Amino acid sequence: MEAVASSCSNSWCTRRTSSHHHRPSPSLFFPPSLQIHYPIRRWPRLASGLNLWRHGLVSSSGGTMRAVNGSEMEYLSPWDDKPYETLPNGKIAYVDEQDVVTFLDPPKELIPLDPSSYNPAAYLWKKIEDIPEERRHRLLHLLNPRLITRAWEIAGTRYEDPKLAKKKASSLLSGEAKETSLEYYYCRTSGGPPSVAWINSFKKAIFCAKDEKKYGRFIGESLLGQLASSFNPLYFVVTQAKEVMSTEQPCDLAYEFGDGFLDLCDYPESFPKPGKHPYPFDDEVVVYLRHIGPGVLVGQAWQEGKNLQQVPQKLCSEILMVKDYAVC
Repeated sequence: MEAVASSCSNSWCTRRTSSHHHRPSPSLFFPPSLQIHYPIRRWPRLASGLNLWRHGLVSSSGGTMRAVNGSEMEYLSPWDDKPYETLPNGKIAYVDEQDVVTFLDPPKELIPLDPSSYNPAAYLWKKIEDIPEERRHRLLHLLNPRLITRAWEIAGTRYEDPKLAKKKASSLLSGEAKETSLEYYYCRTSGGPPSVAWINSFKKAIFCAKDEKKYGRFIGESLLGQLASSFNPLYFVVTQAKEVMSTEQPCDLAYEFGDGFLDLCDYPESFPKPGKHPYPFDDEVVVYLRHIGPGVLVGQAWQEGKNLQQVPQKLCSEILMVKDYAVC
């Protein structure tokens, strides 16, 4: 037995170090439905790791061996890996942010997972949660209008999981915050009507009044938008909603603008007094929202119209809203 063990041990060591040894393909371990092929352009760190694996430089503990001075080998722990990549143009691309982009915009070579094996909304929530609070606002620049729309679609699967459906993007929106709470969000969309073109990039404020109801307002970021917001403050009432009226799709909240004449006596000191909304916000505009991650929501703005015969129409493309943690 000892001879056999010794022989096997020596044989294993010989095969281990042999330059002719070929590692088995990962496809032997996973069925086609669970294989994911990530392109090198999207996953430079993963591609590098696969090359190390093929050449036998990955240890069983997850670390890698790196050549030092041409011959000596140095052990690298996975914990030494940086959370970002430096692009050829010198810019930094954070891996956690790119994970969100890649999930929303998977390459054609990516074999989709079995939809019944996981919840896309849960995965998206986790990936957003992995991004530090101070960097989540970068999603506003990384996600184009098509990906924001995709985020709305994926968020629709959140309601299939009762536990996930109870999660909220913020404590204020979940009803756990105090009366004096005030939250600001950066918002981005596209396709806004010319009369309110500033809506493509604006800020949103949410606060809780003494009547325990939640209110908010849209604030333009551009000079023209700020001027318009000071004369026509776009206040709205935050209400619970289960579905978008026009499409019957599920949602969490609704911002109802009404005509602007809110019976609101207490609001943040620096805010202007509520007044009549300009068109089109005075034409029964409602923004429906879905929570997609901590501090992040996506919404649809609908101009439902005062006239009962009027066909509701979308005011703009889907709106991405990211909490401003610097002032909250």
